[in-house]
Formats: sequence, C-alpha cells, structure tokens
Amino acid sequence: MAAYLYNRHVADDEYRQRARRHRPSSLLPLVAAAAVRWGQPGQQHPWLQSPYRKYTPWALADIARVALTFGTEFHRAEATEADLLKILCAYSQLKDLTLHNDDGDPSVRLRDFLMRSFGEQFVWQAPDATNLARTGAIFRDTAFPEHRTPQVLVSGWDTDLLGCTLTDYIGVTQTLWAVAMHSQGRFDPSYLDAPQAADIYDIIDRTTLLNTVERHFATDTDAFRAAERDIAERVAKTPGASHPQLRRFTHNPLLTRPAVTGFGDAWLLCPVPQLVHRKAGPAGLYFTGFASHGQSFSIETGYLFEQYVGRQLRLLADADVLPEITYLVGKKQKRESVDWIVVFDDLVLLVEVKACMPTENARLGLAFGVEETIRKIGKAYEQINRTEDLIANGRPAFAAVPKDRPRHGIVVTLEPFPIANAPFPAPGLPTTALPVTVASAQEIEYLVMLTDTSASTLLLARAADPEQSTWSLDAVLAHHSADRNPILDDVWNSYLWSSASRARRQAQ
Repeated sequence: MAAYLYNRHVADDEYRQRARRHRPSSLLPLVAAAAVRWGQPGQQHPWLQSPYRKYTPWALADIARVALTFGTEFHRAEATEADLLKILCAYSQLKDLTLHNDDGDPSVRLRDFLMRSFGEQFVWQAPDATNLARTGAIFRDTAFPEHRTPQVLVSGWDTDLLGCTLTDYIGVTQTLWAVAMHSQGRFDPSYLDAPQAADIYDIIDRTTLLNTVERHFATDTDAFRAAERDIAERVAKTPGASHPQLRRFTHNPLLTRPAVTGFGDAWLLCPVPQLVHRKAGPAGLYFTGFASHGQSFSIETGYLFEQYVGRQLRLLADADVLPEITYLVGKKQKRESVDWIVVFDDLVLLVEVKACMPTENARLGLAFGVEETIRKIGKAYEQINRTEDLIANGRPAFAAVPKDRPRHGIVVTLEPFPIANAPFPAPGLPTTALPVTVASAQEIEYLVMLTDTSASTLLLARAADPEQSTWSLDAVLAHHSADRNPILDDVWNSYLWSSASRARRQAQ
C-alpha cells in the first residue's frame, strides 16, 4: 500500500464514512491490537516504527471514537488490517481548519494550528510512570499549607470519591492496563483467577478491583453515545467550535471511560489501553473530583499543587527556597507575593503556581481558547510583576531577597501549555519587566535534577538566546541530563505493585 493513499486533504465526513464501512465489533479489536503493538512501554514513541508511521495513538483513539459513535453492525463489512491502515491514512490527511486556509494573519493561523496539534499529541508524550507517581505525590503525600483548612480533601476523601484508597485506585489502573496490554486490549475477570495472576490479589482484593473498574472505567455503547451528544451540545454553544474539521479535537469520551463492554468474548475492551493510565493521572483525577465536588475540589487541588512545586524546588542543592511573603497594602490590607522565591548565587527566580491546564477551546485553536489561556496564566504574570516591583522598590518585607543579581519569573502549570512561550499574537497578556517562562510540573521535576549544568545557568542562557527563549522549557531540557527525581521515585516505590514493593514483600 502506498504511504500516501490519500494524496489530498480529506474532510472529516469522508474519513468517518470510511470508518463506518465496517462493523465496530470487527474494527475495534483491530484498533486495540494495534494500540498494544505500537504502544509498548519502555520505548520512546514506538508508533514511529509502525507502517508508514500511521499508527499514532491519537489516531487510533479517534477511530475507536468514530466506530463507537457512528458505527453500526448492520450491512457493514468485516474490517481487516488493510482496512485499518486505510482509515489511518485518511486520518493523517484530514484537512486543518486554518493551516490549509489563506484567510487571515498567517501567524495567527499557525498559532491556532499548533494549539490543536499540541493538544492532540503532547498528552501522549508524558511517561506513564511519572504521571501516575505525580498523582500520589500531589494528592497523597503533599500536606496542605498551614494557613489553609481543607473542606473536601479531608481524611478519607479518596475512599468517598473513588470507592477505594488512592493507592488502590492507581493499582486498579495498573492492573487494568497490564491485562489489556497482555490480552490485545481485552479485560476479563477470569484472567485474574488464572495461576499467572495469583499475585494480583496480594495487592488488591477482587471485589475492590472489579467494583472500581466498573465504577470509573467501564462504559457501553449507549452511554458512550450519550456522552458524545452532551459534548456536541456543549460545543454547539461556542461559535466556531462545531465545525466538522474540529470534531477530532473535542473531548473523546474514552478519556473518561476507556473500557467498553459488548465487544468480543471478554467483559471489557480497551480500544487504546494507554488511555487507562491517563484516567488516573493528575488531570484525570482532577476532573473526577470536579465532577463530584465542583470548584471546591479545584481550589484545594491548587493549594496542594502549590505545595508540591515547593517540595520539588527544595531539591535544588544550590539554592534557597523562600515561601510566599505577606506584605501590607496601606495600613491593614494583607497581600501575598508569588508562591515561591528561589535564590541562587547568580539568579533570583519568582515562581507562581497555577493548577491549570489548556481548556477545550484552546485545544480547538479558537480565539476563545486564546482568551481563556491568557486569563489562566495572565494572573500569574501580574503576580510576578507585582512581586518584582516590590523587590525592586526595596519593600521591607522583601529584605531577604537579594537585589544584586538578575531576576526571572516562572509560571508552573499542572499540564503543559506547549506554545505559551512562543512569540505568537496573544493580545491581553501582561507585559513584564523581567523574563517569564511558562513551564509544566513535568518540566520542573526535570529542571531541579539537572546534573550537567545548574538550573540557574540553563535559565539564564535560555533567556539570553533570542531563539531558545521562545521554546518550551522542555525543548531546552532535552539537551541536558538529569538524575532521577527522588520524590517521584519514592511514590512509585510505595505503590503496592511496584518492583520495590514486591521485593519488600518477598523479603518479609
């Protein structure tokens, strides 16, 4: 088959019709098998070795979505591997709404295209182990700041929300993923009773495992289609968001429920098993908590994330880390500085933490998405500006912060905003008197563990380079080596199914 079966742009309707030629009961198992084959752990982007590099996880996830939403078993053909590749070829040639369009400012069209592309693809590049460890590090092992009293994230919150402890929930996630990867995407309780699975019940009991899978991971076709209708109704309320060529960038219900009943002889089929891990990552848990507790869960997650970033910053061996500083406006009104001030010998870093992530409108590359992004990170810019002004003007409360060295700002977000540092048009973003970088939690976790240079040296060199200063921090970090992060390692090793835990149990 030619690498470019479609030597032209493809409309979303044509692509969907190509997938609809086949019964979902035959197409979905092929998708799952491909996701397993080209999604093996321990390899960086294994899909790059797939035929014509077409078997990307985001394409497979959308094909599964189309089959579940629009597919039918009646008067449809059996799907073959060749059919799946043809559908993947159609997906890879889908027309982009603005890139393949001559209207408007080219830099804006490129910005919107990149917002969609990064929203579609970047989430698949985060290491699963790191993501799961971060969940425990933030929500289980980080304490609330002393001046905050939780109302939702109190003792036992995880059992109330999840039906089990957070540690067990992540164990369920790992078990579901491992069985699905071993069984071509299938998950059947009978597998858990086989001799080779005997150790599973040393970790988590059968009832908890199956109840948690059913409560949080499983869905059926009717429920899936109902979720799609809800998404369509929500998207229709935003001007421009319901354009057919944007459909694939909207929320995929498999992110919320990655296992489907009714396909084959197994209880569940995970069309893309990698989505199981995403469910238990910080973002997945955030949305699970928000669905039950609303804004209160979001606010309290922000408090925990702020403290978590402080824990990471304290891993810097060559810096002092100061917590936020309270100062007076007038005679009585108290205000706080940025969340953390990191003092190196050659740099002062003003760190503002925001437990935020790109909205759906941002992932769609809409003007509303740009505005929402500016609102989310713009407040952090303003806080950095205020703190910089207070330090520069010698306010007494900031006497411990040196004034004899450069100062930079950094905005730390829970999930990446990949093009936030790029020089694309972003009207409304506050100007700053000092260099400011937007970085994700993952980037900070790597930055603090650098071994071939110091964090301050890297940040100073990056800011001085006209080109690199517009890159994501991750792009610069990729050229440097780092030790393993002990905070994440400690959490990972505490999980009951980790190799370290297994060794401890065997030694007892």
